[in-house]
Amino acid sequence: MEILVYGIPNCDTVKKARTWLSDHSHDYDFHDFKKAGVSEALLNAWLKEVPLDTLLNRRGTTWRTLSDEQKAAAEQRDGAIALMLEKPSIIKRPVVTVDGQVRAVGFTSDVYAARFPA
Repeated sequence: MEILVYGIPNCDTVKKARTWLSDHSHDYDFHDFKKAGVSEALLNAWLKEVPLDTLLNRRGTTWRTLSDEQKAAAEQRDGAIALMLEKPSIIKRPVVTVDGQVRAVGFTSDVYAARFPA
């Protein structure tokens, strides 16, 4: 089982998720999408598994700094993908995949306990 955590290292939610995985003896690799980026193909793959509303973080600072035009464009899949490519911090964090499949977006200990059994 290959676990890959996508996020930003200084994000509190990413830190909680990484700590939880480590504390529960789950090995994982980390992909810093601020440094390493994300691809359009990866975003499209994720969007086949989770809804746009789950993947796009409309509560964060990055969202609040967007223009009304950018927010409106993000209502459509293509506009949202373009925005996530340009500003990866708009992606809800972390995105956790297992063997390439999205297992979780964000962090809640109860959800992780159900999706990542010991």
